[in-house]
Amino acid sequence: MDITNYILDFIVHAGIFAILAVSLNLEFGYTGLSNFGKVAFFAIGAYTAALSNPFLPFPLNIILGVIIAGIAGFLISIPSLKLRDDYLAIVTIAFGEILRLIFNNEKWTGGASGWTNIQYFDLKTMLIIVLIAFIGVFIFSEKLVNSPFGRLMKAVREDEIATKALGKDTFLIKAKTLGVGSALAGIAGGLYAHYLGYISPDMFMPIITFLIWMMVIIGGKANNYGVLVGVLIVDLIERGTQILGNYDLPIEPANLRMILIGLLLILFVMYRPYGLIPEKPMKIGEIE
Repeated sequence: MDITNYILDFIVHAGIFAILAVSLNLEFGYTGLSNFGKVAFFAIGAYTAALSNPFLPFPLNIILGVIIAGIAGFLISIPSLKLRDDYLAIVTIAFGEILRLIFNNEKWTGGASGWTNIQYFDLKTMLIIVLIAFIGVFIFSEKLVNSPFGRLMKAVREDEIATKALGKDTFLIKAKTLGVGSALAGIAGGLYAHYLGYISPDMFMPIITFLIWMMVIIGGKANNYGVLVGVLIVDLIERGTQILGNYDLPIEPANLRMILIGLLLILFVMYRPYGLIPEKPMKIGEIE
């Protein structure tokens, strides 16, 4: 791969993961919801786009993935949000692993061998598609968090009891947020399937969720601009360590990548807990 294609490939990959990071930022950064099964909704979008590809043209299979991922996110929130906050993390982790095992063992999903023959676009076309999708997701997210509903999201994060005292249905607010965040993850999943032209269960391991969380934490939660910086940093580390695989090093590139990201996480938690670009002051307005 020449340098131009390598750069284009990096931008496309970063754009897809930026959509994922923005979607997690809506859930965790703005609403305080610990979704540790983000990869599940990413996988739903990817598999929906792949399995419906023979019957639905692009981008209709992407839209179908968005709908199914959004519904799944809303439904999974119903039992988990009625429990303590930390149970949401447990339920979403379990959901992601159960889903991956289903994809790995069912014939209709391609099993462990994965699913091929997905409509594939060249890098330049894919770059345009991903950039359009990302810009749309980013603008939507910014509009949402600065709307009356966005102020409700932040109110739930800061003090759920006080928000309930104002007569607001905090359960519905959180369920809607998970539904929207999951739907956006479905967009990323569908684009990922068309970007690679192939998907398999081992592409949706829990480590993907970990990387998305690192992007949000390093960049700055509740700040979409900061999240973009986090995406670039984590993706640069990931791609940079892949290049090191061409050299004879005393440590495996994959292990080096995890060490570097882990060290970054420790340093940011200790010295920059709000990330590189902290949350912007909330715009004043009534909570409706």
